[in-house]
Amino acid sequence: MVGRERAVDGRIDEFFATLVADGRGRLPVAPSGLLRFDVVAEGGETATWFVRLDGAQIQVARTGEHPDCTVEVRPEAFVRLLAGRDNMVSMLLRGDASVAGDLALLFTFRRLLPVAADSVGTEPAAELVPHTASGVIGLHEVTSVFAGNMFMISEKNGDVRATPTSPLGLFSFDTRFLSTWALTINTESLSVLSVDDVATYEAKFGLVPGEPTHYVNATTSVLRHRWVGPEYEEEITLFNYAPEPVRYVVRLDAGADFAEVLEVRDGFRRARPVTAAIADDALRLHYKRAGLHRETVITSSTPAALDEHGLTWTFTVDPHGTWSTRLRVLALLRDLHRRDLRERLTSSVGRSQHQRGRDISARTAGVPRLRADHKPLQQAYEYGVRDLAALHYPGLNFQTALPATGLPWSMALLGRESLVSSFQALPFMPERAVNTLRILALSQGVRHDPFRGEQPGKIVQESRYGDSGAFNDTPESASFSAADTTAAFVILLDEYERWTGDAELVRRFEFEIRAAIGWLDHDADRADSGYVWSTQRPTRTGPQNESWRNSADAICFADGRPATYPLAICEIQGYAFEARRRAARMARRFWDDPAWADRLERDAARLRDRFDRDFWLPDQGHYAVAVQLDGVPLDSLTSNMGQLLCTGIVAPHRAEQLVAHLMSPALYSGWGIRTLASTAADYNPLGHHTGAVWPWENSLIAWGLRRAGFRAQAARVATGLLDAARHFQGRLPAYLTGYDRATTHVPVPHGFTDSPYAPSAGAPLMLLRALLGLEPYEDHLAVDAAVPEELGQIELLDIRGRWGYADALGRGRPFRDRPAT
Repeated sequence: MVGRERAVDGRIDEFFATLVADGRGRLPVAPSGLLRFDVVAEGGETATWFVRLDGAQIQVARTGEHPDCTVEVRPEAFVRLLAGRDNMVSMLLRGDASVAGDLALLFTFRRLLPVAADSVGTEPAAELVPHTASGVIGLHEVTSVFAGNMFMISEKNGDVRATPTSPLGLFSFDTRFLSTWALTINTESLSVLSVDDVATYEAKFGLVPGEPTHYVNATTSVLRHRWVGPEYEEEITLFNYAPEPVRYVVRLDAGADFAEVLEVRDGFRRARPVTAAIADDALRLHYKRAGLHRETVITSSTPAALDEHGLTWTFTVDPHGTWSTRLRVLALLRDLHRRDLRERLTSSVGRSQHQRGRDISARTAGVPRLRADHKPLQQAYEYGVRDLAALHYPGLNFQTALPATGLPWSMALLGRESLVSSFQALPFMPERAVNTLRILALSQGVRHDPFRGEQPGKIVQESRYGDSGAFNDTPESASFSAADTTAAFVILLDEYERWTGDAELVRRFEFEIRAAIGWLDHDADRADSGYVWSTQRPTRTGPQNESWRNSADAICFADGRPATYPLAICEIQGYAFEARRRAARMARRFWDDPAWADRLERDAARLRDRFDRDFWLPDQGHYAVAVQLDGVPLDSLTSNMGQLLCTGIVAPHRAEQLVAHLMSPALYSGWGIRTLASTAADYNPLGHHTGAVWPWENSLIAWGLRRAGFRAQAARVATGLLDAARHFQGRLPAYLTGYDRATTHVPVPHGFTDSPYAPSAGAPLMLLRALLGLEPYEDHLAVDAAVPEELGQIELLDIRGRWGYADALGRGRPFRDRPAT
């Protein structure tokens, strides 16, 4: 044992002793600060190192003062991290490390770890089994409140009786902290009179006991008022309108299964031992797995009889009197010292409900004002702006709010979706792009870890906080499962500067952009073919590819034959082309490296020629959705090729044929462009990647059509989506089914999909940009409106940018296409 301890200590000593030499050239210029590492042995003996990161320079010492970030970790855990057998976020989530201060510094420190890694978990987990019980519920059957990444989804009367496959409950950090929350009055359930969605984080329910047929005779009514912030609160007020005193027994059943949100989405369940205890006038529900500890704490402002399954109040209310209580629910993630791990992080700051409202107001204060004759456009714009402002959360690993993606399945950092929504929102809410760029730069890949798909320079796709990721059962705590996020990161930074003129941010991220281009040149192209290759990765639901249409059956031949991986998927090549061109612009303008800019432009030109040669299908008149490593193209007709119009990779003489296919009945449903043509063997209007219509993708295609000169087609896509939004009160869900408009007459929602969903919230903003022809040119905003007659007049006022403020006006009228030359 002594020899083993010495070996562990020796590896740690060696790491810090060689850190300065080994770390040269591996750090960006920011952030800077002092880290303190306390390596604490089981007996309490502590070895301490101080590491200062300062403008890409490293200093190591055994003494220091006033650290910005303090890390406490066991020697064995630190050695696992050095050896690549563990992940830093996973260690923090399961309680193997404790961090106080600025976690961003620790994320930057990751760049100094040895590159080789394979962090697959070795701890046994309870079996993950499919759950067959019906849990189908639709968007129209529930109500929700959310703030940060905490949200409550309930039935219309405010109750929660969740099944393993229904998304009802109180969720926080990807975990369900309440799966039962059901109120009865004298053993009767409550029926709904009204639901008032006061704000995204607040709701009120007017209720009466008993069945709806009893409303006329009701002398008791109940108001439930709930809101979420850093915690969940609910006020229950009971009114007695009887002419005599009434004795009441109010019961609130409460329970937690601590299921992970992705298990609920995917129809799986894992047995989790949950214990209940009564302590300090609170009901405390616990889930523990090794060092991981999740806890739900429920308290009441008025005395209640507590038991392991809920709370009971017994009281008498005078005639025309009231009774009320306020409930408070804490969702705790315990750390190494059994504190809530967020308590000591300067990067995770709780916000009160009032501050949440002020935050949302601040994010929308500078948004351009829209005056539109077309009410569905006005409504969709207002919903989109509000949802994008609300979809932020205080993550563990960053000092300002992070972009969240959607409710309920995606209330987390998703790289692709954050990049898309930030791009859509640039003319309206450029601050979202800043936060997205900063967190993705901080989380950029630094190791070769096949379990996570991590490679140096690659941009992360998913960061979640469930226990599967904490124990490395799955790579979800930091998953690099997308082949398109890295190019999109480069594109967003350049587009952000074009709109805002913020050259300082471009200079700040030179290191990260060079690393991203390095990934495109090397690890993304192991075949040395000039393409970015996508592999298949295992997940709990089966293999997935690394494109946005990542379902196992999404990328295939037109006759249904499966593809052979790896694949070069078409739109990913378009984004790689555009990323190189945009990186060249930044290199020439801001980084004083014209030679690298020239090389990037030559590489982009070669890619464009190669792409046209290998992907164009002359007999079909469209691009292949992908090409196999053996050079065989996949001939499916898909929406993917529509995204190519956004990138400039489409040869001008190909555009007309491509657009004809996009707008053909096989792809265009009347509401939008389907992911897969209705003529394909695998087409299914219910398949979210094999026939559904995604508003975000359609908004990008509409913009691409405008860029290519196809005004009428862009307007047709825009009006179809806006017509669909009218049926959802302005809030587009993540995707719609692909049924033809002439068949269903109304857009058919797809079960319980994300809504709100940030890329769908951004779709009306992107459509406005396309309809008004908004493009930044140096210090001027170009406006070239092409508004169809049925939309009437559109005015967008006070558009912020490097030019100051500008207005845009478009009047609906007939127009002719002006194809790009």
